[in-house]
Amino acid sequence: MRVNPNFAPNILNDLWQSQSQEQTALEEISTSKRVNRPSDDPTAAAADVLNQAAQSRTDQYLKNTSDLESMLQTADSTLSSVVTSLNQAISLGVQGANSELTPSNLQAIAQQVQAIQNQMVQLANTSFQGSFLFGGTLSQSAPYVLDPSQADGVQYDGNSGVNSVAIADGRTMQVNLPGDQIFQGSSGNVMGSLQQLMTSLQNNDINGISAATTQLKGALDYVSQQRVFYGNAINQLDSNQSFLQQEKVNLQTDETSLVGADMSEAATDLSQAQTTHQAALAALARVIPQSLLDYLK
Repeated sequence: MRVNPNFAPNILNDLWQSQSQEQTALEEISTSKRVNRPSDDPTAAAADVLNQAAQSRTDQYLKNTSDLESMLQTADSTLSSVVTSLNQAISLGVQGANSELTPSNLQAIAQQVQAIQNQMVQLANTSFQGSFLFGGTLSQSAPYVLDPSQADGVQYDGNSGVNSVAIADGRTMQVNLPGDQIFQGSSGNVMGSLQQLMTSLQNNDINGISAATTQLKGALDYVSQQRVFYGNAINQLDSNQSFLQQEKVNLQTDETSLVGADMSEAATDLSQAQTTHQAALAALARVIPQSLLDYLK
């Protein structure tokens, strides 16, 4: 009785397993991940989905922070220009309060103040990336227009609302002050003081000129106080950006722990799988001719 053990199925199984291991190792090396599909490690894959979502949110918060910082810097720079214009108006008011000036001199000064008023309206209508900064929550149209029929010489078409933006999970911050608070505040009315100074100059009203100049000084102090909001907001965003960058590093580290491949181990697995694969091929090459000979017998 002849015994003819058939090793071919076993060798084929070894060949398939080594090829599968080789492909797995190659995939880990190419992606730097040991989990490339949920079936590789269901628990780690589920945790990685949450991690990826957190990373996406962090990236969006970083973009929000960067955009907001640019916007706030624009607003702060605008208020710096407002302060410069108010100082110019105060100097003109002090000059106009000189009782020795002629009506013609006062009219010339009034024209300069009117130019500052026009500039102030332009500053109050500053926009950033298509959105007006000082219209409250109404950011799609210019908040201020000149209107001599109004006591302050302007009409405010914005509102008193404020905008808040998410800058991290569970954290939002106010990112604007409405224009009527900055330029027409009860503690310092920029628009009203300019209008009063211009009117007093046009009417040769020395007492009115002095009173308007005093009001402008109060408005200057008030605007300077409003600028503190923007300075603090910029500092808060700087701090938030550092926090988010560290959070991103932490999430990436967590991702590596969850699904990252050990490249050294993957390289060793690949080498072993290739060796096993070659050995299986060699064994199969020997078995197939012998099996064929047995069949012919």
